[in-house]
Amino acid sequence: MGKLENKIALVTGGGRGIGEAICRRLAEEGADVVVADISPEIAAETVKKVEAVGRRSLAVKVDVTKSKDVDEMVRATMDKFGRIDILVNNAGVLTVRPVVELDEEEWDKVIDVNLKGVFLCSKAVAKIMINQRDGKIICIASAAAKRGLDLFAHYSASKGGVARFSQGLAHELAPYNINVNAVCPGIVPTDMWDKLDEEVGKYKGIPKGEITKMFTQVVPLGRMQPPEAIAAMVAFLASPDAQEITAQAINVDGGLRDY
Repeated sequence: MGKLENKIALVTGGGRGIGEAICRRLAEEGADVVVADISPEIAAETVKKVEAVGRRSLAVKVDVTKSKDVDEMVRATMDKFGRIDILVNNAGVLTVRPVVELDEEEWDKVIDVNLKGVFLCSKAVAKIMINQRDGKIICIASAAAKRGLDLFAHYSASKGGVARFSQGLAHELAPYNINVNAVCPGIVPTDMWDKLDEEVGKYKGIPKGEITKMFTQVVPLGRMQPPEAIAAMVAFLASPDAQEITAQAINVDGGLRDY
């Protein structure tokens, strides 16, 4: 029996990459999983993987920047499962741009998805968890939350906001037996990272793949962190073993040094 047996988990951005790995790991630990994603087709594929390990699942289309979508996502979850024990705020976007070339629309998109989305989802689910007097909220931030990077100032700002928002929310919800933490992944091989590698390379005049090599060289463990490593930390923070851990931003980055 897993440590999350019969818990109900809601994962945003659950269709691919880190989110998909999180959905699979939570299911393996015994949770039923709602896979929320802006792409219902991709979410449906992750649902199949959750069901393959014997757990119930539901695909929900959501744009986390829209409160109406978020409310409908929470309503669909409650209609099917009747409670929400775990919320994982994973939906996110990344673009590569120096500040002097960054227009308002691109800034707004990154801040809205990465930070406003965490606010809207957390607010909606926290109300339910307060009534339950129990719950775990886990927000996926980034190593970039703790260090500003050239070409990623807007992304670093959004993820730094996620880390600090998680801490403040943890203090507010602690009286209701609700834990809130952030996880800060390092270099994770996903489609998002492949896009980053290519676009940063263009700005710096470096061939595709070289940026990944450069970043990996400042990881003491000497390797990228697989999505499953992030999922393992999320599963731990969602479990009873982490009952005394809250208001933290925990790195899963192989010991990543400053660049």
